[in-house]
Amino acid sequence: MAARNKTAEPGDEMNEVVLTDEEIKAAAEGDIEAVAKSKENETPRKRTVVVAEDESVNRMDLVAMLEDNGYEVVGEAANGEEAIELTRKYRPDVVCMDVKMPRMDGIAAAGIICDENIAPVVMLTAFSQSDLVKKATGAGAMAYVTKPYEESKLLPALEVAMGRFAEINDLLDNVERSENKLRETEERLKKIEEKLKKTEETLEERKLVDRAKGLLMDKADFSEQGAFRWIQKTSMDQRIPKKRLALAIIAKYGDPKPESGDER
Repeated sequence: MAARNKTAEPGDEMNEVVLTDEEIKAAAEGDIEAVAKSKENETPRKRTVVVAEDESVNRMDLVAMLEDNGYEVVGEAANGEEAIELTRKYRPDVVCMDVKMPRMDGIAAAGIICDENIAPVVMLTAFSQSDLVKKATGAGAMAYVTKPYEESKLLPALEVAMGRFAEINDLLDNVERSENKLRETEERLKKIEEKLKKTEETLEERKLVDRAKGLLMDKADFSEQGAFRWIQKTSMDQRIPKKRLALAIIAKYGDPKPESGDER
């Protein structure tokens, strides 16, 4: 399923609190009850629907049934291609999709809509064969209703489809948030590991330089300050890392490793 990509459309202000000048004034004066009462009187946003049905009479009946029950039909399609275009354009709360349509059937169109995760799809069919139901659900349809359309079957199917769609997207949002947190944690751990590695390398280099400095003092009659300055200057002038230079000094002046068999 594609990432969530539903964008704001006209009528999507349901979750946004908008106060009128009178309400702002009332709130400023402490009249919270008046503001609450004003909000209670607001008309809730209608659920939007795209209807895809190639038979005009059936489509008209379906639209009338939906509107009589408080839904707003924002688009009517006569084939699968139109259904996809209208769904992309209006991003409705739900799509009612007939299975058998010209140019592109409902199952193929539902598959595209569901892959793009635009809206839940309720399939409408005159058939109730199990193979057709499997194809519809396999395409991503959230519910299906058999003809003739009845309010007692259609309306619950719409609510089920929208509820499942919301649950799935909440789940995907949670998964996405978890993945983001995991990536952030992995990035922090990587930075910590890099910092730790750098610290370990610095400590190792310091130990080697101290040992090399001691060997220069012991074997080449350098003072402690002179030995350190010689290592530092030689490293800079010759562009040799201090660690490598220290190893070279240790290899030259350090105690030779015992030959095999000489160990007691």
